[in-house]
Amino acid sequence: MDEAESKSSRREFLTAGAGAMSAIALGSALPQNAAGTAPPPARPNFIFVTTDGHRPEALSLNGNSILQTPNIDRIGREGIQFQNSFVVNALCLPSRATALTGLYSHRTGCVDNHDRRAIPAEVPLFTELLREAGYEVALFGKAHVGGLGERQWDRYFGFPGAAADYFWPRIQAGSYGRIESNLVYEGYVDDLVAERAIQWLRQKRAKPFCLILWFQSPHAPFFRARRYLDLYRGVTIPKPATFDDDLKGYSGKPRAFADADNKIGGPYVKDSETQDNCARTLEEIVKDYYAGVADVDDNLGKVFQALIEMGQFDDTVMMFSSDHGFFLGEWRMYDKRLMHEPSIRTPMLVRYPRLIQAGSSARQMVLNTDIAPTLLDLAGLKIPAWIQGQSLVPLLKGEEPMSWRKDWLYEYYEYPGPHNVRKNRGVRSEQFKLIHYYEDPQEFELYDLKEDPGELNNLYADPRYATLARDLRQRISELREETDDHYIGA
Repeated sequence: MDEAESKSSRREFLTAGAGAMSAIALGSALPQNAAGTAPPPARPNFIFVTTDGHRPEALSLNGNSILQTPNIDRIGREGIQFQNSFVVNALCLPSRATALTGLYSHRTGCVDNHDRRAIPAEVPLFTELLREAGYEVALFGKAHVGGLGERQWDRYFGFPGAAADYFWPRIQAGSYGRIESNLVYEGYVDDLVAERAIQWLRQKRAKPFCLILWFQSPHAPFFRARRYLDLYRGVTIPKPATFDDDLKGYSGKPRAFADADNKIGGPYVKDSETQDNCARTLEEIVKDYYAGVADVDDNLGKVFQALIEMGQFDDTVMMFSSDHGFFLGEWRMYDKRLMHEPSIRTPMLVRYPRLIQAGSSARQMVLNTDIAPTLLDLAGLKIPAWIQGQSLVPLLKGEEPMSWRKDWLYEYYEYPGPHNVRKNRGVRSEQFKLIHYYEDPQEFELYDLKEDPGELNNLYADPRYATLARDLRQRISELREETDDHYIGA
């Protein structure tokens, strides 16, 4: 598809989507455009960094006394931290497709981790909209989304699939919709990705840039860079309070939760990733996971130094997040997929001193659907009507919007599949969460997150909460309608 055809298909998507997506505000009105925001004198650069499966607790900024992350922390200390950041599908490929488009999985069709899942050609990436507006755009690192290297990038250096070999990664490189090489490189994958990204950043250019820098760490199997082999030796890893709940039969939890295979210590299953991690101890998994985060932090410091030397550090919006959270022993689990807090929560930090007051914090619920509209808004571009997220710019400025989402829809589709997590969807409000395993046998979980933030007491069978449960079931139906969810099966 040439550029003229690409623009035409985008126009068709906008026209077709405007009516269908007119009620997608998830409890509040979508921002119309950036006209009401006084932009800085010049358009900012953007660097959007993600780790893989990074929970907010795995930052020294948030009180982790074992893991030190001074460079990631700097984004929050000198910018804003969103205390309630979530993903709408806690799985790698769907989440990355959402970040690039501002759309739910059921709108892009990128519902699971099958490598054939690609964002439809008629759906523009926010990077492509930036490129049409005069930005140079590049992606370095984990791509995962099918066909992503064939989209419009000024530079692409990415690896497909869930994970690359940590020490001998095969990486596709190309530009302008063409893959020009597909080679195996020697070197720790995240070090290599950061090095190549910095080389691209240092190139002379007359345009602002947008860099998508997607690290693989701390993705299983959590192999460490050589310089971190002795990190955390002799350190004690505390066991989560619910680690031994399996011995009590997961009291109050449905079979869909109890029978999932994402457990530390077994059962052994055919999926190699699951089997490898089942065979490891909690201490091994957590320490190797932390070592991966430490490597990302080290490389992020090199990116900072390059920007400082280029004189671009304060002119660059630095956004840091992750594609999903991660269980690290809660209920003896690891991985993600389920709708519980360790799985759906992510860090969300943004630094841009031209706009954001250092040390800011926001409590509003923000989603990965909000990433695309926020960066478009900061670039001074109109937010397409079909985007399902909301611009975070008012929150970045320290404003208190008169209306903001009060609840949102979660979805997960990859079943049968790795880890044996059944399909589920749910609604999360500021206080309550209802999870619905919607295929027979149907099961539910209901939590009061204000009184029970650890999700220990499933209230669904309690007759005192019958009316609330009914209302939340209805709210799921309403949110599906609002987000144009007519998806049937994977």
